[in-house]
Amino acid sequence: MEATQQPLTSPLLDLFLELCATPSPSGQERAVTDRVGAYLTDLGLEWDEDDSAERLDGTAGSIYCRLPATNGGGTPIFLCAHTDTVPLDGELEPVVDDGVVRNAGGTILGSDNKAAVVVMLEAAHRTVRDGLPHAGIELVFTPQEEIGLQGAAAFDHTRLVARTGFVYDQGASIGEIVLGSPHAHTLDLRFHGRAAHAGMAPEEGRSAIAAAARAIADFRLGRIDEETSANVGVITGGTGRNVIPEWCSFQAEVRSQDERKATELVREMLETAAFAASLCECELESEIRPSFPGYRFRESDPPVRLAAKALGAAGFEPRYALSGGGADANVFNARGLSCVNLANGMMEIHTPDEHIAVADLDAMVEVTLALVDVARSA
Repeated sequence: MEATQQPLTSPLLDLFLELCATPSPSGQERAVTDRVGAYLTDLGLEWDEDDSAERLDGTAGSIYCRLPATNGGGTPIFLCAHTDTVPLDGELEPVVDDGVVRNAGGTILGSDNKAAVVVMLEAAHRTVRDGLPHAGIELVFTPQEEIGLQGAAAFDHTRLVARTGFVYDQGASIGEIVLGSPHAHTLDLRFHGRAAHAGMAPEEGRSAIAAAARAIADFRLGRIDEETSANVGVITGGTGRNVIPEWCSFQAEVRSQDERKATELVREMLETAAFAASLCECELESEIRPSFPGYRFRESDPPVRLAAKALGAAGFEPRYALSGGGADANVFNARGLSCVNLANGMMEIHTPDEHIAVADLDAMVEVTLALVDVARSA
């Protein structure tokens, strides 16, 4: 059935469609960041942008905005969303079809994380417009989250008055509270063999591709156990079909809720790659880096209880889950803050089928206002 574009029904939806129609892959967030800043200015709020654009070789930095507390006591909170998306491979043509926002252009919608951006802005708007009492609200909008949480890592977290924060960056139905996120490591492996003519002197060559292929074939990949996964995502090598390839490189990752398991699996993969290189008489170069640190909450932890109470006040039954992905919450938690990731209704993220219900955008505004309210008396 052909999608029908419905009339825009609210400023919130208008802004969401506007941002989804604005390309902002990692490192190219300038237009979205400018729009966020203009919105905050229109609300009469003071804000600033840090210098991380230059430090990260991008077009935009992180925006920080603080709404000072209107009353004493309570728990100040910060809210964070990222302004970038994964790369595009089509056009951005957001449409509303039967109450659901989709992209008719054949690529991602960008609800990850523009749904959170507009929810935060609308909640700030209603807080200012209605003079809602609160214990202090801080807003952070980061760039380059999708390529390793770089914007959050570059943000000066010591500026935050609040020690408790929330991000809305889990692709699931509203009500899900993320209790844990994995520890992640990246592996860049490069095999060095010897070039030779594949038809005239194949015995003189040492195939780096064969070495890499043997290593990958022997890796444990995919879902290792309920806490751990591994993947090889990119492989490059060779110069021509008639040349024994001298070089071959691939990029892999390991994630686990258990840091010990992640470290052991990385070690296992390095040993496997080194053995494959030796069998093919190749050399191996490796670079291993932590991608992001994991964290784990208990249901009884104060930030989790605050989130559960706010969800209940907004009409949602709290549910608890572990995430297989990282979010800006990982960075803040590693720096001694308590930052909880909440699902916000975005579905099929990072795919052309990505979508979100208009009702979920509205509902997350209510969840945010409930967070503000329960934090005021916490």
